Order: sequence, then structure tokens, then C-alpha cells
Amino acid sequence: MAELTTAAGPSFELELTAKPLPQAERAAVMTNPGFGSVFTDHMVRVDWDSQSGWGGHRVVANQPISLWPAAAVLHYAQEIFEGLKAYRWDDGSIRTFRPWANAERFGRSAQALALPVLDPAAFVASLEALVQVDGEWTPSGDGTSLYLRPFMFATEPFVGVRPARQVTYLLIASPVGAYFAGGLAPVSIWIDTVHHRAARGGTGAAKCGGNYAASLVSQQLAAANGCDQVLFLDAETESHLEELGGMNVMVVTAAGQVLTPPLDGCILAGITRESIIQLCCERSVEVQEQAIRLDWLLEAAASGEVSEVFACGTAAVITPVGRLAGEGFEIEVGGGEIGPLTLSLYQELTDIQYGRRPDTRGWTHRLA
Repeated sequence: MAELTTAAGPSFELELTAKPLPQAERAAVMTNPGFGSVFTDHMVRVDWDSQSGWGGHRVVANQPISLWPAAAVLHYAQEIFEGLKAYRWDDGSIRTFRPWANAERFGRSAQALALPVLDPAAFVASLEALVQVDGEWTPSGDGTSLYLRPFMFATEPFVGVRPARQVTYLLIASPVGAYFAGGLAPVSIWIDTVHHRAARGGTGAAKCGGNYAASLVSQQLAAANGCDQVLFLDAETESHLEELGGMNVMVVTAAGQVLTPPLDGCILAGITRESIIQLCCERSVEVQEQAIRLDWLLEAAASGEVSEVFACGTAAVITPVGRLAGEGFEIEVGGGEIGPLTLSLYQELTDIQYGRRPDTRGWTHRLA
């Protein structure tokens, strides 16, 4: 059996699929891949049990997985995931953005869900191994990438409430285009004043499926009101901004200050968010991590005191917000246009990710 070596960590056994998608079909699919609906030929698998720990690192055919009906994940939602993108650079290399930060967050999420922690080196090595095999699936067009989805779930067949003793880590990949069909264009946000995504002391800071499942009813409500995404308020006071269903939120004042809700345990510590804060600080743009009241935001957007609002996350990178709506209110932000700071940060961040400007911070990591 062939073996793949990685720069970051362990080697992986290689079991190539007997039925790879023909090159012509793959090329046709990649002309318009959409987002998250087309997948590469292979996946990574690593298994864990409480007696022997992690083992069996391998790259195998992307295929359905077999689970007992009693698998713990199906009953008690013991699972976590991450999301990264791999970018094809002009020199032909394939690189990803800050994977070690994702690896560390994956570990924090595992601890929050009583799952075993995968060594960060093994996490990054799994990305390298899969892209070594399926790198040809990485698109080269502007705004395209190979979306990498690592996830871990409880597989032990046991109907009882305790941490599972058998767990599986998988990594799949999907060629993708823009997350929003309109690309970099202002979106409309519905502010849900009824439902909540997370509460203090819960799993809000973990990247687990339950948090996203809890946002879907609100997302339906947003769509019914002509909005693209939903923004949640805190569960304690129901008056402060928290985060979107899958992105962090940032507010830009006319004075040039950037405001964003603090990481209080209810909000995911976004890697894009952290990167934007660093870019702002390097530009001498003041960033305040503070509670942001909804009533203040609506008044400030109406008066022009707030000039820009944008959301940020791995999938869409940076998304300008042109309209805020909710029960009994609707307001335009910044004339409904992309603000100058939003656009500038988007350009700088994506230029680093695609290798169009030097990476002076060590953020990019070569996978193949």
C-alpha cells in the first residue's frame, strides 16, 4: 500500500479510488461549481477509540460512511467541524490560509463537546495529504477555491448520555465559487429579535452543528422577509449584536473606528475576524471589541454616524451589508453601497490568500 508523507505531521496510507471522475467531467463541473455541492474523489479518515487513541491515518475514496443506528452522533449531536479554503497561486502551488489557527480552534471545539483533541500537526497534515491527491480539483479562477471541510463525530453505537468512546475524523473537499451568488455585493440582513443562536455558558464559541441547526428557523424567517442572512442578538439582554448564522459582524463609524462584539463565550472566534482586526491595527485603524446595542446601530446608521457594516468569515471572506431589517424596522446602511474600508480590507485579505501580494505575516501555508 502506498504511503503519503507530509511536511506538517504523520504520514497517511493511500487507497486510491477505483472510479475517479473522468478529467473531462471534472473540468465541466469546475466551470461553475457553486458552493458545497460537488466533492473531490478522495477523503481523509482517522479513527480514535478510548483504549488506543488516534490511528489508521489514511486517504481513501470519497464514499458513503457506514454508521450503526445507535451511533452517538445521531442521538446526542456530539460532533464538530472546521472550514478552510485552498487557493491556486499563479506559480502553480496550492496554499491555504492560517490552518494552524483552524487546528487550534478545532481543538477548543473538541474540548467543548467532550471529544478527543486531534493533534494540530495531524490536522494540518491531513490537509496536505488530501490536496496532494486531489489538488487537480482546485480551481484557478478569481474568487474560486477548494473548500476544505474537516469534521469529527461520535461513532460508538451506544444510546446513553456520556462521551463516546469511538470517534472518527474525516476531511472532505469541494471546489467552490463565490458563497453569495452576487459575489462581492451588499446583502440584506434580517435581525432576529425573537430567536437566539447561543447563550452564555453554552456552545456558542464552539464550531458544532447544533449552533447552525439552531439558526435555520431564523434563516427561513430572513428569506421570507427578502434578506440574505440573519443576525442574532444576545440571549441575556436581547439588545446587543452577537453574530450572523455563520459570520462575525463589524461596524464602521464615520470617524473611522471599527466596532465588533467581544468574544464573550457566545460568539465563534472567527479567524477572518482576527485577521481583519490585525490588518486594521497595522493601518492605525482603531478597533474596539465592545457590546453594540441594536437601537444605537439603527440610529447611527440613519444619521450617518455609522457608515459601513460588514460580515466576515471563511466562506465569503468579507460581505458588505447594505440593508438591516427586522420586526418594525428597515434601514439602509451607507447608501446601500460597498464602503471604502470594507472594499479595501477585502482586497488586501484576498490578495494575500491568492498570492497577489507578499505574505509578510506567515499566514499562508503550502499544501502542494
